[in-house]
Amino acid sequence: MNAEHVVRRGVLAIALAGLLAGGAYAKSQDPAPQPQDIQSDKKDIRSDKKDLAKDRANRNADQRDINHDKKDLAKDRKDRNADQRDINHDRGDLNKDRADRNADQRDISHDKTKLARDDQKFGANSAQAQADRKDLRADRVDRNKDQRDINHDRGDLNKDRADRNADQRDVNHDKKDLAKDRRNRNKDQKDINKDKKDLHKDRKDLRQDRKGGHK
Repeated sequence: MNAEHVVRRGVLAIALAGLLAGGAYAKSQDPAPQPQDIQSDKKDIRSDKKDLAKDRANRNADQRDINHDKKDLAKDRKDRNADQRDINHDRGDLNKDRADRNADQRDISHDKTKLARDDQKFGANSAQAQADRKDLRADRVDRNKDQRDINHDRGDLNKDRADRNADQRDVNHDKKDLAKDRRNRNKDQKDINKDKKDLHKDRKDLRQDRKGGHK
């Protein structure tokens, strides 16, 4: 009976020792934060800050480009509109000078008819014929001057059209630049928002790892 009692006590002691050893082993297996985890979190945070600063710088540069594009666009539109007004003015001048030239041509035709009639009626050396020749010369001078004005108006019109077309190309180019810079700015803003989320997450991970280390 004493021997059986001793055996039982020995079995119980072995079992108790096994439980204690198992508990100690299980405790040793609890996940504890490692120094490398904390260092990794800090490294991620530093990287996030760099990304955030870089994307903010890009976003700000794109915004400056947008502001510059807007100024260029406004200036080129103003130049284009001024050229269009010049074109309209040139057209008015051209139409007026053509009307004057045509009127002078009609006067010349009339002077020729009158001169021929007066030559026949009064003679080539008559006062009437001399007056007709004087009128004819004056109308030819006016006609030639109007033709020079027409040629000048055409030159102005062609130049102003070329300027207007160049300004319109500048306007179109400015619009493309503006659209591109806006897309870049919007993309950079999305990157900034993502960087903020990443930074927030990595800071949260660091806090959790530090709390785990103090348990």
